Amino acid sequence: MQLVKLSQTPWERFVSLVAIAVLTCFTIVACQVGSGDEATDNVIRVGSKDFTEQFILGELYAQLLEDQDLAVERKFNLGGAPIAQAGLVKGDIDLYPEYTGTALLTILKEPSNTNPQQVFDTVAKAYEKDFNLVWLNPAPMNNTQALVVTPATAKKYQLKTISDFAKQATKLRMIGPPEFAAREDGLPGLQAAYGAFKLKDYIATDPGLRYQALQSDQADIAVGFGTDGEIDALNLVVLKDDQGLFPPYQVAPVVRQPVLEAYAKVKGTLNALAPKLTDETMRRLNYEVSGNRQEPRTVAQQFLQETGLISPT
Repeated sequence: MQLVKLSQTPWERFVSLVAIAVLTCFTIVACQVGSGDEATDNVIRVGSKDFTEQFILGELYAQLLEDQDLAVERKFNLGGAPIAQAGLVKGDIDLYPEYTGTALLTILKEPSNTNPQQVFDTVAKAYEKDFNLVWLNPAPMNNTQALVVTPATAKKYQLKTISDFAKQATKLRMIGPPEFAAREDGLPGLQAAYGAFKLKDYIATDPGLRYQALQSDQADIAVGFGTDGEIDALNLVVLKDDQGLFPPYQVAPVVRQPVLEAYAKVKGTLNALAPKLTDETMRRLNYEVSGNRQEPRTVAQQFLQETGLISPT
């Protein structure tokens, strides 16, 4: 910024001072936007992580809020939980869908717990205290990790539970994401909970290739998630976690407290969606995108209209 010259006329000095004052005001406002301490500029920023289910959930939240005449900005495909959480705390986004198990293990670094109510209560209390963030009502759906086989494999090896799988592990090829081989609630956790079994092979791959590998007999068992669309569409079998290793992963909107205070409609509007999101429903919606190649926006709109949460356009 240029300094005011002593040779300026009184009028020039007045104009310069006014310009400086205006610029200072704009600077202060710009610094405040996104601070995480208040609701800003009359727009609710809805975020999501970087996979199909999150895109659908983000659209469900956004369209419900828009139906209540609230202005929404979509900030989808942010990345994993730490990135989305950081954006929420900073105020770059105002809400996004998160899973109770992810919050417990990844964000809070708490021990695993298989009781859904206890997990929700733990994360809700900690988020309010530590981050001034509010968990709205969780859906009954549970996007927990799951071990999945074809009906033929289940019949051949007599597989109903993960304990059954552990007894047959030396004959079976498992396919899943690279990180599952090292995660506490992944392969090491399975071996600790179900005995020090050894696999015939572990095939690390992109998540989109898991179910193709099962169908083409390139693998025997896949690491999936409880709400994967392919489970119902391909008539796959989910093995029961009979030792209770995997924590619950119920989904709920996590919202900045100032947003709830500024927009009274947000809480009730999003809570109305929660009970309608069951495992079966989420699997169907996911497959419409991953299997039938529909857009998340279209799938979300059709579901909200079918359930009467929004009116047909």
